[in-house]
Amino acid sequence: MERIERSPNGDRLVSESSKPRSEPPDERLFRGEATVWTDRMLTALGDGVKGGKWHSLMDKVYALKTLRLAWKKVRANKGAAGVDNISIVKFDAHAARYIEELHDALKTQCYEPKPVKRVYIPKADGGERPLGIPTIKDRIVQMAIKMVLEPIFENEFCDDSYGFRPKRSAKDALREVNRELRAGKHWVVDADIKGYFDAIDHSLLISMLKEYIADQTLLGLITSYLNQNILDGVDEWTPIKGSPQGAVLSPLLANIYLTGLDKTIGESHKIIRYADDFVILCRSQEEAELALGKVTQWTEQHQLTLHPTKTKISHELSDEHGFDFLGYTFREGFRYARAKAIDGLRSKIRIGTRRQPGKSIKAVIAGLNRVLRGWFEYFKHAWYTLFRFIDGFVRRRLRSILRKYLKKSGGTGRNVLDHIAWPNIFFAKLGLFTMHEAFVRASESRC
Repeated sequence: MERIERSPNGDRLVSESSKPRSEPPDERLFRGEATVWTDRMLTALGDGVKGGKWHSLMDKVYALKTLRLAWKKVRANKGAAGVDNISIVKFDAHAARYIEELHDALKTQCYEPKPVKRVYIPKADGGERPLGIPTIKDRIVQMAIKMVLEPIFENEFCDDSYGFRPKRSAKDALREVNRELRAGKHWVVDADIKGYFDAIDHSLLISMLKEYIADQTLLGLITSYLNQNILDGVDEWTPIKGSPQGAVLSPLLANIYLTGLDKTIGESHKIIRYADDFVILCRSQEEAELALGKVTQWTEQHQLTLHPTKTKISHELSDEHGFDFLGYTFREGFRYARAKAIDGLRSKIRIGTRRQPGKSIKAVIAGLNRVLRGWFEYFKHAWYTLFRFIDGFVRRRLRSILRKYLKKSGGTGRNVLDHIAWPNIFFAKLGLFTMHEAFVRASESRC
């Protein structure tokens, strides 16, 4: 059933279904790469494996079929070269030979991971986030491990975990938050784990893996990845905890580590988690305080720390700041795009509308449309007045470019003469994507 929402002045808002989405039992049983699993393993996945632990998995990892499929996925993901300076293009030129080498090294237990190259990417708040770039070979091996392990742990993960899982997305998590708010759970624990990926305790993680995996060779290989050296410029060191963001295997390992939290909190509260970002929705302040106490206890027992200023309890209907989750701010019964998300989009628009000699306005618009469509697709459930604001900002930037093309001095595309020279219809004829019109069409399609 579709629920129609309206703003205070009666305007129709884009709405989501109030009915929770679920998967058929057989789909939930297996989420992963069926091509690397034998029929016997699939049967065991459904019936349960003897002793509750999986043996002899390493041969599935180094199988040529698995490594070739892993390479296809790594190639599709693209990415930069690691410390060995072998790029995707270079690897592709000799892929067959490299994969045979990987197969032999893994089979004879001679494979040793290379150090991870550390780079820094800018954050919306002006800071920098460390990112690890493994070599192409290491990415392939990690992808192979992921394909073998993922179905095992998908059977153990909770339904309220959405991040980096097959057939699940941030939109699904947001839809579930919306459903719980409509059900009257307006007291929210908004938790933030401080530096989560860098804080994962290696010994605790390996003990969690050992609950299901008995293949010592595979466990040893995973341990070697956790202990990979980090190369940051000329500095190199061995981490004693954490799993580098950017490594193929890190999201799966991160989910395994936090599954205990999902189960502990999920026994008596509604937790919705996407990777290390989670909220707990409650019916009362007392319930929220109890839930936060349980989270604090669990994180301390697992060598994690809640961020003291970012972790809070809020009442979604009365707190003027509401709570933030996956790019949205939930406040007073409505969703808004977070200020960081809007600032990030404006930065991309500025970059896309820099004057570039020889580039036509139509080419500039084509580049902008890819950014605008992607952003709207995710944020189309935000408060609708935002879309006119963004559309106006885009057109002003485009008018400013046109002024420069005509060598007009000054001006930012705001004055009346610019609007007369290049009215909105001018950009519409050039195919400019406008969020307000897309919002109206989306709203009408639900009538």
